[in-house]
Amino acid sequence: MLVHIDIKNFTVVKHVELSVQKGLTAITGETGAGKSIALDALGLCLGQRAEANIVRNGAKRAEVVAHFDISKLEHVKQLLNTEMLSQEDNPDECFIRRVVSAEGRSKAFINGIAVNLSQVKALGSKLIHIHGQNDHHQFLKSENQLSLLDGYAQHQNLLEHTVDSYQQYKKQSQELKALQDAQQQRLDRLSLLQYQVDELDEFAIAQGEFENIEAQFKKLNSVQDLRETAEKSCYALKDDDNGNVIAMLNTVNKELGELLNSDDALQSTYDLLQSASIQLEEAYGELSNYQSSLESDPAQLALIEQRYSDALDIARKHKVAPELLHETHASLAEELSQLNKQEASLQAIEESCEKALSAYRNSATALHQSRATAAQQLSKEIATSIQQMNLPHAVVNTHVEHDESSAPSARGNDKIEILVSVNPGQAPDLMEKVVSGGELARIGLAIQVIRSRDFSIPTMVFDEVDTGISGQTASIVGKLLHSLGAQSQVICVTHLPQVAAQGHHQLFVTKLTDGKSTETKVLQLTKQERVNEIARLLAGDELTDTAIANAKDLLKVS
Repeated sequence: MLVHIDIKNFTVVKHVELSVQKGLTAITGETGAGKSIALDALGLCLGQRAEANIVRNGAKRAEVVAHFDISKLEHVKQLLNTEMLSQEDNPDECFIRRVVSAEGRSKAFINGIAVNLSQVKALGSKLIHIHGQNDHHQFLKSENQLSLLDGYAQHQNLLEHTVDSYQQYKKQSQELKALQDAQQQRLDRLSLLQYQVDELDEFAIAQGEFENIEAQFKKLNSVQDLRETAEKSCYALKDDDNGNVIAMLNTVNKELGELLNSDDALQSTYDLLQSASIQLEEAYGELSNYQSSLESDPAQLALIEQRYSDALDIARKHKVAPELLHETHASLAEELSQLNKQEASLQAIEESCEKALSAYRNSATALHQSRATAAQQLSKEIATSIQQMNLPHAVVNTHVEHDESSAPSARGNDKIEILVSVNPGQAPDLMEKVVSGGELARIGLAIQVIRSRDFSIPTMVFDEVDTGISGQTASIVGKLLHSLGAQSQVICVTHLPQVAAQGHHQLFVTKLTDGKSTETKVLQLTKQERVNEIARLLAGDELTDTAIANAKDLLKVS
């Protein structure tokens, strides 16, 4: 509940402090005095847009502080605790402060802690509901009528379940659409990959195989040259009877060996030549064996040549080095496997999407059934309320149409229409077609009272919602607000004496000027001051005995 509001340098207000009590508080005042300023300041404090022109002329900043008693609002305490904004020393109180500089910069605080406007709005929506002068026009819109019905039905669990099932379906359908959009491209790639992998599977090149094939191909392709070269080398080393390298080296070694006794300085040279002779013999032996091993095998050469050529051709297709064919094969096979999994995943997601849609339809149907039931009772309550406001023949029908074929939405698949008739013989129709401005205001007020009661918000503010009514209807409206004030805290800006007289408390707004500046003041009226103010509302500025008597009668005072 709102306990206190402190307003400084807000438009024409220099400084106003208001203590607000339980029950219905009526705010009255002269035309143009600024009766709605306090409510505008409260709206600013609760997160409405701030502009530099709201700062009083000559002031550096405007400031509004609202003090709330939240001792019985456990959901508000929980929100503050979650956001770490509660007061540890006094968790039953909450302060919201808004400061706007002359340059238009704005800051907001909850219990002295700087916060953003979304946090202020989230908290404010649980503390106060403000009904503006023309808010009844909002009920002409189907989406607002749907919100009204949901609030009245109090089926938050069904709403949340529908939202959850819708979000799940939306997620599944987005995944499905992404796969479907890419399906043709994926199928084309799948076809190409299948062909490539099948070809590489058939070729089945092993890791390191190409290097081996290349070496064999070069060897088999050069057998004749290798054999001729080996034969010439063996002939030069040992097989030439007319003179060969090994024979000549042996002769040199024999002659040097005979001279070692004459000069031992030749020993090192002799040893080197002996070693060379041994190595040449070994080289000759290996070369002779190599020559013997060389066989010309045209069939083997043809096989190796074909394998080598095929490897080069396939590598050229894939634009990779032939040495990388094995790795390319593995990479393409993995990509093919992943694409096949995506095809399987597409089928699975199609099935999941169907299940999610079915779950959503069930949730939306349950929500519709609850709405349809609540709509009947809501129609009766609205009709009863507006019949009491001098519209005795009023009929209200709330139609809730469920369209399963429509696209899923977070709010279900219902279309709502509140149809009204206010005259005998008139068929119920859309409000904008069959009611006047004053009749719409009464219907809107009835809806607002019903909605406020069901929303269970501790403080309701009505800003001249009684515009367009008078006389007996005004008395009924006043009694409605009085009854609502018995359950919750209600603040109502009004120009009607019948409504003001129903207030448990009354504030008077006046405008003072010294010719240079203007200042608005808000005064708490005493019992006698209330009589005079109600008389003024009845008769104008001149307080007659009759007006005072009528005021006392309205206030039920002697």
